Amino acid sequence: MAQEKKAGLLRRTSSSKKPLKEKVVLMYDEIFTDDPAKTNPRFWDELFLMKVNLEYLEGKLESLDGDEVMVVKDNINSLFHHCVLALEEEHQIKVVNALQTLCALFRGVHQKNKSATGFDIINMLVGFDKAELRMKVSHMFSVAFGELFQKMNVFVFQVTDNISQNTILEYVMINSIFEAILQIVSDVSSRGQHGYDAVVLLALLVNYRKYESVNPYIVKLSIVDDEPTLDGLGMVVHQALTEYNRQYKNKEEENHGGFFSTLTSMVGNMFIADTEEKLSVQTNEAILLALYEAVHLNRNFITVLAQSHPEIEMTAAPVTPIPTTPTSLGTTPPSLDMMHNPELPLDPNLQTSNLLITFLKYSSIVMQDTKDEHRLNSARLCLIILTCIAEPMRHRKKAADKTIPSRPLVCAVLDLMVEFIVTHMMKEFPMDLYMRCVQIIHKLICYQKKCRIRLHYTWRELWSALINLLKFLLSNETTLLAKHNIFQLALQVVSLFNMFITYGDTFLPTPSSYDELYYEIVRMHQVFDNLYCMVLRVSTNVGQWKEPASKVTYALVNVRAIINHFNPKIESYAAVNHISQLSEDQVLEVVRSNYDTLTLKLQDGLDQFERYSEQPKETAFFKELVRSISVNVRKNVSLNTLSQDVLLKEFSSIS
Repeated sequence: MAQEKKAGLLRRTSSSKKPLKEKVVLMYDEIFTDDPAKTNPRFWDELFLMKVNLEYLEGKLESLDGDEVMVVKDNINSLFHHCVLALEEEHQIKVVNALQTLCALFRGVHQKNKSATGFDIINMLVGFDKAELRMKVSHMFSVAFGELFQKMNVFVFQVTDNISQNTILEYVMINSIFEAILQIVSDVSSRGQHGYDAVVLLALLVNYRKYESVNPYIVKLSIVDDEPTLDGLGMVVHQALTEYNRQYKNKEEENHGGFFSTLTSMVGNMFIADTEEKLSVQTNEAILLALYEAVHLNRNFITVLAQSHPEIEMTAAPVTPIPTTPTSLGTTPPSLDMMHNPELPLDPNLQTSNLLITFLKYSSIVMQDTKDEHRLNSARLCLIILTCIAEPMRHRKKAADKTIPSRPLVCAVLDLMVEFIVTHMMKEFPMDLYMRCVQIIHKLICYQKKCRIRLHYTWRELWSALINLLKFLLSNETTLLAKHNIFQLALQVVSLFNMFITYGDTFLPTPSSYDELYYEIVRMHQVFDNLYCMVLRVSTNVGQWKEPASKVTYALVNVRAIINHFNPKIESYAAVNHISQLSEDQVLEVVRSNYDTLTLKLQDGLDQFERYSEQPKETAFFKELVRSISVNVRKNVSLNTLSQDVLLKEFSSIS
């Protein structure tokens, strides 16, 4: 009994004591009350030898109300200043602890920026009177600790969902870390360790207030012409997309036993067909954004798309080099000629490390299921990237024909577009994606026509897909018109046929290909007849669709002329020869024999298109995309990754 009483007494005595604060916490409290160096001249040396308590320091900063913040502003400035000084120390532990403390300061103080007082975060951290001097920390980021800071930068700069509201970045605009990022992606060793973080960081910096002011990172990225740097950037993107494709392949094999293997073949069905069960793998919009900015801003990057990357380990067959013509990025103008480089010898067992093909495979997977908004936006970004790739830039003369049996890369792009067209005719019709898809086809054909490149492609598959799309629009006219301007898409499709009719002799591979075009139009004449009846009906009535329907009516002039010219000839041939149903060869014979009497109208502007411009059409999309990526990055970069042990390990590997 006495022992129980004694034990109870001990418990009460123990619980009544306040838990002892660790020394570093006491030192933090001292910083926020007075100048600690007054009583202890070695205070700052001792502080940065202590293990940082990130949670306590951030919480301390966030708990201050507006008045308290202004009272301790000089103390916060002092802490920031001594962090910057500690970064120049040779002692690794001091440097790492200073980095962690800076992270806590950035994040903790930034949370106060949302308060009613509305004070400026830079003033709170540094003090406006000393800002330029002390924010030389950005310079230190780029010079002394570039590699280590990549993980830190992604964390530090993502203190808010909207990066354009992150006022810290104003100083990163002035004190650029662009060169440090390029140094990382151009070096094999550092690229392997920090390349992904560096490229994502660059993509986010490029998007900082890009619509409101001049962003130096946009300017700098647009003029990079160093081949190792651009190739390094391409390798980082390629590796990330390859990893996504690998994850999908593994998941697919678990579920279906190897269907993904068709992706590795550049012959036949390269892309994923529509499956009953959609396999979910987290998409990577951050790396897609980096690819977009590189393709969109830098005219030299276009050649990187077709280069092989022997550094990347593929999971199936060994890497096979792509036979391409060597190009000096600094002297030879890049062009879409890279789209006419061969893909691979016709061996389905070989796998390429070509960035464009890897991206097309990624796009095919993403485009399978566009029913949820996230994947719809991801597919939209893929098509925007392809739009930028498809636009002709400066062109070289056509290279000599290769003797190896291979298909140009442009065929793979067309394959993906055809695949998308035939697999997305559904109730929740993705009109925006269809418009982009047809526009990409148009731009590619304009390039073929301009350069008079005869492309050996299965054009019939494209024509059939386009005609079936028109058929779908007609069958679902009422439902679709309630949400979309289907006449705009119909006009784009008919215009494509007019391109083939008017200029097909300049880029179709053989005269028989041109004959086959006419055969398909005549064979599927009912679809075109029904389309004409529909647009004529709408255009003769008053309503919002009168004008767009009238444009389609005019665009159908030559298609209808072909149908009205050849159908009677075919019927007459059948009657004379007593044939109830003509074969394809017999119809083609009639077509070839009656070209001379066919009259077509010359339509202007068929080979003209509106060049891609991010502003103003895509502004809202990219703002929301960057916000989403920012949120994702913040989730993935937790405080746990900033532990002292991890940082010391990384620091020792680069020092």
